[in-house]
Amino acid sequence: MITSFRKFFQSKFGMAVFLGFLAVVAFAFAGAEISGTSIGGVSPGERVAAVGQDTITTGELTGTTQTALRGIQRGNPTVTMPVFLAEGGLDEVLSQMIDRFAIGAYAEQTGLRAGENLVNSEILQLPAFRGVSGEFDQSVFERRLAEQRISEAVLRRDLADGLLAQQLLLPAGASAQMPQKAARLYASLFFEQRSGRIALIPSALYASDEALEDAAVEAYYSESRTDYINPERRTLRFAVFNADNLTANITPSEDEIAARYERDKLQYAARESRDVTLFTVPTQEGATALVEQIRAGKSLEIAAREAGFNTTQVTDRDQEQFASATSYAAAQAVFAASQGDIIEPAQGTLGWYIARVDAITDTPESALADVRETIAQALTEEKRAAALGDLSAEIEEQVDLGTSLTEIADTFDLTLQESPPLLADGRVFGDPLAPANPALRAILDTAFGLDESQPQLDTLVPGSQFLVYDVTNIVESAAPPLADIRERVEGDLRLAQASERAKEAADRVMEKTGGDTTLAEALGQEDADLPRADTVSLARAEIEQLRARGNVPPALVLLFSMSEGAVKRLEAPGNQGWILVALDEIVAGEVPEGSPIIAQSQQQLAESLSAEYTEQFVKAMREDVGVETNETALESVRKRLLGET
Repeated sequence: MITSFRKFFQSKFGMAVFLGFLAVVAFAFAGAEISGTSIGGVSPGERVAAVGQDTITTGELTGTTQTALRGIQRGNPTVTMPVFLAEGGLDEVLSQMIDRFAIGAYAEQTGLRAGENLVNSEILQLPAFRGVSGEFDQSVFERRLAEQRISEAVLRRDLADGLLAQQLLLPAGASAQMPQKAARLYASLFFEQRSGRIALIPSALYASDEALEDAAVEAYYSESRTDYINPERRTLRFAVFNADNLTANITPSEDEIAARYERDKLQYAARESRDVTLFTVPTQEGATALVEQIRAGKSLEIAAREAGFNTTQVTDRDQEQFASATSYAAAQAVFAASQGDIIEPAQGTLGWYIARVDAITDTPESALADVRETIAQALTEEKRAAALGDLSAEIEEQVDLGTSLTEIADTFDLTLQESPPLLADGRVFGDPLAPANPALRAILDTAFGLDESQPQLDTLVPGSQFLVYDVTNIVESAAPPLADIRERVEGDLRLAQASERAKEAADRVMEKTGGDTTLAEALGQEDADLPRADTVSLARAEIEQLRARGNVPPALVLLFSMSEGAVKRLEAPGNQGWILVALDEIVAGEVPEGSPIIAQSQQQLAESLSAEYTEQFVKAMREDVGVETNETALESVRKRLLGET
């Protein structure tokens, strides 16, 4: 997880964010300005790092780290602060902040400036601060800053630093070029062929069933506690309500039905509608000539096509509807004609209409008895929606008054249900295959921001289904007590110990391999019945194809990063064993003349050079301005983020 976080900042997209507004630092500098409590005995303004003449405070680092975690949680809601910190998140955030401050300090030393007017222009261009007119809106600006808990001064500082970074870093990597000769050498690697052997030394072959000492189990658990951290989970209590919960009478009376009929009487009056095929001609003379051809026997469609016009079909329109779609003159002519007639050219806005009456439909007047059921059904739906809206409003009022969910359920005769413990992504804790109630998935983001016993109302289906709920139990993210998972920890410890013994075996095999002893022979000299080594022979192009699909085995990656004749070991995931990789032969590749891969290599290597130049420049700026860190304050921030005192 932290790898993806680090890679984001190393990518060209991450650099764009780093250079401009909304860097990981941007929305978190306010931490020191909104916090008034101490952090693990260190005040929010305590220095955690000094960068030149500037300082990074514990409050700033705390806020920035929380912002970074929220960004990662948008992609993986179950990532918790303990996991984030365990994987180096705090150190990575601090490193990014130091880089940001170092760039600003170095820029000031060299005389670069980002003046107030330049910062103003950046603010005016940010979409987040635009109102409904699309222009900068001061009230929106102030509201957005308040929502993110950022002062205007902090925003301006970060924008100015971003502008200074652009002035320094973009030129540093802008002229990176890789010579064609060097690019050809790199391109030849694409055609390289490698052969070797890969063997697995499983930990299971070295497992022991000896009793484990309590001290050893406790020490292992203490060292590996972060491996056992459970994500935060919440139990929800909820009630779904819809039209079935209504007690109001929603059946319309005869008087209401009659009144609705009178209101909409025009809708039920006798009606004549027509289906018409028509097209438009720019001039009256041209339209008259085409009408004569059609009346002489040529079809309207053929006459229109030969003249370069497209016909349009209009169906089931009364005279008023037809007039609004064409013109008053065209509607008069069409509704004065008989079925099959071609009307005289009628003037419209864009020319003269030529039309044929395809069909005439006469609909008689509908009496109240004819439409009573339709009106009653419509009135019932309206009454149901109104009553459900009233019920929702009444429940919302009780929620706003702080009424408990139990009292709300009793008052409105709602049936309460309780969910199993849920994770932030909707999975059931302890049973990932168990389906969660679909009604709860839509409200999890809100539910994971509530306090316990704090009722909330949400809409499931607009206008027809609602959900009132609260959180009955919150279990914070933490590792469970050893006693609860002792069997699992003991199993992991046994596997870790077996992995150490497997590693010793791997080292013995590596030491023996070489000279006249092959990998297979060295494996056979072990007491354990080790699996045979597999022979592999691959071109680098095949590895790149696997990489494009995102599934390159680590052993193959190692095979293509070794020297010929070497033997290396690689730890298998989860203490499952050790992988030995022996590279027997490298067959150099030849780049065909005129191959486009040379130009592609030049471009890719230029991007890598640009990133390298930029990274080295930032390191040089750090050294020039001077950086000091306060480990005590850093540890205090770590403890505060973990909820420790």
